[in-house]
Amino acid sequence: FDLCCALIKDRVDTVSDLTYYSCQLTLDPNTAGTLLSLSEGNRKVTCTDQVQPYPGHPDRFTNIVQVLCREGLTGRCYWEVEWSGGADIGVTYKGINRRGGGDDCCFGYNDKSWSLLSCSDNSYIAWHNNNPTTIDVPSSSSHRVGVYLDWSAGTLSFYRASSDTLTHLITFTSTFTEPLYPGFWVDYDSSVSL
Repeated sequence: FDLCCALIKDRVDTVSDLTYYSCQLTLDPNTAGTLLSLSEGNRKVTCTDQVQPYPGHPDRFTNIVQVLCREGLTGRCYWEVEWSGGADIGVTYKGINRRGGGDDCCFGYNDKSWSLLSCSDNSYIAWHNNNPTTIDVPSSSSHRVGVYLDWSAGTLSFYRASSDTLTHLITFTSTFTEPLYPGFWVDYDSSVSL
């Protein structure tokens, strides 16, 4: 079984196919919107109705409930997230706008970011440059998403992960020009865990 060929043919079927590329991520509290609470060693984010006592920081999202990971990624990387409620799982260049609440700040609504919005047990919406793609899949209780970045090949793939099985959702293709930072938008009373 040749992993390289499998990726080219979008024939990654199991989590173990990508385990070699697993990376450990941590949320960056200096980027967290003030209604986002970080826990579990900065590996879980929850949106609350309580303003968090974060100090002012130029990297912070001021009007949007988004947070970035500390790690800027290049090369081949795979990570998984578990979501509850409503969440947007994205990657972005570091230069995404952090001030205000316009499209230039939101994951997937500009040319600096790509995202997958979890809508329900059987539907997702993928976004890039304010262009949505609806993805319908068989209903599942799995709220886990796997993300595989092959930076030099210019591919970013999202999968629904269930036990050891991966269901391909979408692959974005682009020419990446700088490191990509995983990030999350989290709806009220919802959470994302790395």
